[in-house]
Amino acid sequence: MMRTSILIFMFLWASSVFAREIKVACVGNSVTYGYLLENRERDCYPSQLARLLGEGYDVRNFGKSGATLLNKGHRPYRKQQEFRDAVAFAADWVVIHLGLNDTDPRNWPHHRDEFVRDYLQLIDTFRVANPDCRIWICRMTPITNVHHRFKSGTRDWYEQIQKAIEHVSRVADVPLIDLQEGLYNRPDLLPDALHPVAEGAGILARTVYSALTGDYGGLQMPAVYGDNMVLQREKALVLKGIANSGEKVSVEIGKQKKKAVAGADGRWQVVLDPMKAGGPYELSVKTAGKSLVFKNVLIGEVWLCSGQSNMAFMVKQAAGAKEAIAQSANDRIRLYDMKPRVYTNAVSWDTTDLLLLNRLDHYLPASWKSAAPESVRDFSAVAYYFGKMLSDSLNVPVGLICNAIGGAPAEAFIDRRTLEFHPVLVDELYHWTKNDMLQDWVRERALLNVKNTTLKYQRHSYEPSYLYATGILPLAGFPVKGVIWYQGESNAQNVELHEVVFPALVESWRNTWGEQLPFYYVQLSSINRPSWPHFRDSQRRLSAKIANTGMAVSSDLGHRTDVHPVRKREVGERLGRWALHRDYGFKQVMPSGPLYRGVEFRNGAAYVVFDYGKGMKSSDGQALRTFEIAGEDRLFVPAEAVVVGNEVKVTSPEVKNPKYVRYGWEPFCTGNLVNEDGLPASTFRNEGDVF
Repeated sequence: MMRTSILIFMFLWASSVFAREIKVACVGNSVTYGYLLENRERDCYPSQLARLLGEGYDVRNFGKSGATLLNKGHRPYRKQQEFRDAVAFAADWVVIHLGLNDTDPRNWPHHRDEFVRDYLQLIDTFRVANPDCRIWICRMTPITNVHHRFKSGTRDWYEQIQKAIEHVSRVADVPLIDLQEGLYNRPDLLPDALHPVAEGAGILARTVYSALTGDYGGLQMPAVYGDNMVLQREKALVLKGIANSGEKVSVEIGKQKKKAVAGADGRWQVVLDPMKAGGPYELSVKTAGKSLVFKNVLIGEVWLCSGQSNMAFMVKQAAGAKEAIAQSANDRIRLYDMKPRVYTNAVSWDTTDLLLLNRLDHYLPASWKSAAPESVRDFSAVAYYFGKMLSDSLNVPVGLICNAIGGAPAEAFIDRRTLEFHPVLVDELYHWTKNDMLQDWVRERALLNVKNTTLKYQRHSYEPSYLYATGILPLAGFPVKGVIWYQGESNAQNVELHEVVFPALVESWRNTWGEQLPFYYVQLSSINRPSWPHFRDSQRRLSAKIANTGMAVSSDLGHRTDVHPVRKREVGERLGRWALHRDYGFKQVMPSGPLYRGVEFRNGAAYVVFDYGKGMKSSDGQALRTFEIAGEDRLFVPAEAVVVGNEVKVTSPEVKNPKYVRYGWEPFCTGNLVNEDGLPASTFRNEGDVF
C-alpha cells in the first residue's frame, strides 16, 4: 500500500513538473514593445513568438520604449518597472534585445566603456532570479539610413555597439540571435528607420523561435544548387546550408565524404577537396531526417554573368541566331538563367507583383539546363558566346549563371552595407526616385513601373542595393571562377560618379565571395549620345586602376541609334580572350586590341604607344581615322596618323607644338585602328586632357 502511494505521488509530481509552462521573458526596448504597431498586443514580436511556440509556453513582453542598456543612459532599462517585472517573472528563457537607444549621442559617446560591464550585470541579474534560466542576447535590429542621425553618428555607433554585443555573447557564454539579418535588406518594413511593421515583427518572431527551439525548417541548400549544375574545378569548395540545430550533416561526392554539425544558428558548412574537371557526379547532402541529392553534376569552370540589357540580350535576338541556336546542343555547357518576375518595360506593374518585389521575390525560380536550342535561345548572347569559347578552348565543362536586368544602374547591384558606409554613395539611398545622382531615365521608368502601388514604401529593380539583395546575395558562396559584366548605359550621364560606383561594385562582390575574383567587363559601344566618348575613356582608365580586371572594346560593333547592337558573338569572345589569357595560361591569345599606354611629343608630332599593339594597322586598309591633336589651347583638330614601328605617329599642320592627343572621341566611333588579331583600339585621351 505504501509503495503504491509513493508511486502515485511521484507520478503526480513528475506530471506537474513536465506540464508546467516554460516561462519566456522578452526583454528589450520599443522594438520588443511593439511601438507604432496598430494592433500591438497581437502583432508585437513576443505575441507572434507565443503563437509560434504554441501551448506549453508563457511568453511575456517586457519591452520598454526608449530604454538603454547603459545604466548611465538617458533611460536605463534597469530603472524601469518593466525590468523589475521581468526579474520577478523568473523566466526559464530570457531573450534580451537592447542597444538601439544607446546610439543616442547622449549615451554611447560618453559611456561606451561601461557597456559590456552593464550588459554582463543585466545577464547576471536574470541568472540570480532563476539560476536554471537560459539566456539569449540579440544583435540589434537595423537602423536604416533615413534615421535623422544616421550619418552624424548613429551609423558608426550602431556598428560599435553591435561588436560589443557580440563580445558580451562570448564573455558571458550566452547564445547570440541575429535580429539584423532578416530585416537588413527590408527597409520597407522599417518605415521610421527603427520600428518594424507587423510583417517585420513576424520575421523577428520566426528568427527568435528558431534560435530558442533549434527548428530551422530542416535541411536546406541555396536554390542555385540543383541537378545538372557545374561546380568549380581545382579549388576547395565550401558548401553551406541550413539544418536544425545540432543535426549531423553528411556530404558525399565521388570518393569524398565530409561531415558537419549544424550550429545553434542552424548553419553548417563543409569544405570539399579540389576536384579535377569531369563528371557526371552525384552530390548527396543528408541528415537523419532528410536527403538532398543533386544528379548529373559536372566539375568545370563557373562564371557569373551580369549587368543590364546588353548582357540580358538573348541569343535569339543576336546576329547569326538561327545557326547558333541550331548548333547549340552541348551537354558540357550548363546554363542557370535568372529571369526577372517582371521586366522594366514602359508599363505599370500590377499590385501582386509589386508586393512580391517588396518581399525580395524578384527573380523567377531557375534551374540548371544543358545547352540546347530550347535553353540557349533565351539565354544571354554575350554570356553564351563567352562560355562556348571557354568550352571549346579548355575542353572542360562550363557553367554560366546570368542575372542581368535591363536598364539597371550599377548601384542596384552593390550591397547595402557598402553604400551605407561609402562617403559619397550613401547619399544615393535617400529618396532615390527623386535623387539626381541616378539617371533621369532610370528614375522615370521606375516611377512608371510602380505607379499602381498601394504600399508606403515600394521597392523596384533599380533601387540602390536591390539587385544585390535579390540576385547576388542568394548566390553568395557558390563557387565561381570570375565575373563578366556588361553595364554602363544607365550610368553614362555622370562619368565622375561612375568612377566611384564601379570600383565599389567590384569590391562589393569580391567581399561577398571573399576573394579577388577576375572581373571582365564590356566598354560601352558606339551610339549618338554625346557623353559616351568620355564614358568609354573612363572605363579604359578604370581597367588600369582596378586590379584583376580587363575591358573588352565594342565600339566597332555599335549602332548610331540603337543601344542594343546585335553583334554579340564578338563581344562574348573578346571577354573570353581576357579569361583565356589571364586565368587559363593561354598567353598566345591576344586579350585586347590596342590600349593606350603613353605618348611622347617630339619634333611637332605625338608618338603614341600601346599595350597589345603588335601588328597595328587599319581595319579596312584605309588611312587611320579619328586621331586628333591639340596644343596648349586644347582645341582639337583632325590629325594624320600612321603606324611607325610599334608607335602611332600623329601630326597636323594646324598644331605646331602638340601637347594632347585623343582617338575615337566621337559618340558613334568610326575609328579603324586594330592590332594583328583585328581587335579594335579603345577610345582614349592622354591623361593631361581633364576637360
